[in-house]
Amino acid sequence: MINSVSVTNIGHIRSVNEDSFCVAHLEHGYTLGIVADGMGGHQAGDTASRLAVETISADLSALSQNLSSEECTEALSAAILHANEVIYRAASENDELHSMGTTVVAVLLGPSGGVIGHIGDSRAYKYKGGSAIQLTEDHTLVNELVKNKQISEAEASVHPRRNVIMRALGTDAEVAVDLYPVTLEEKEILLICSDGLSSYVSPEQITLTLGTSGASLKERADRLVELALDAGGEDNVTVVLLEHLAEGPVSGIKEWNL
Repeated sequence: MINSVSVTNIGHIRSVNEDSFCVAHLEHGYTLGIVADGMGGHQAGDTASRLAVETISADLSALSQNLSSEECTEALSAAILHANEVIYRAASENDELHSMGTTVVAVLLGPSGGVIGHIGDSRAYKYKGGSAIQLTEDHTLVNELVKNKQISEAEASVHPRRNVIMRALGTDAEVAVDLYPVTLEEKEILLICSDGLSSYVSPEQITLTLGTSGASLKERADRLVELALDAGGEDNVTVVLLEHLAEGPVSGIKEWNL
């Protein structure tokens, strides 16, 4: 059984929540989680993130039974690339949506394994054995500078251009999707989130919160959001947690924020 919770908050500064998310327990034992963080003027950001979540979830809503991990990877990649086409076309056809885009981090878990698809700076973490490990790599300017040893991790956290994204969904006709195989064993937790969490809550705080003894999954998700808000909360923040429990499969349960 995959237990899931999701929490989103507009934050202290923004007037619109441009984050969208979906958690769906699909047929044949598949679980899908998506977080998208939109960008663009007017209502463009929330439109982009909503289109991403709607397109990906619709494309994956009726997966065949007993797909291999390779077939799950292909299905998730195709759905994300389809979302890129949908957003790019909508932006091209409407001046008010010009240049809109969104990040996306999506996890598809099936009976034979799982996969994470990722574009932008929303993140996936896995909590296992007392540690929360970041699974995705940010597509940001500062991350490229860190990789090239031009700045340190500490400098990246306060860099004036730390919010510059180098790759997004919907801003270009073609985009590359980073894909990561993932497994989720009993009592392990997957966290997917917008940068409204990761920009304000340290990996150490994430580890301590996910490892809180006696706390429910919902209490842990709420605590993560509270930490982001207490640290400034200048961005929308969205948290989705997926935990592998020992009981039988769940189906037909959906959580949405569009």
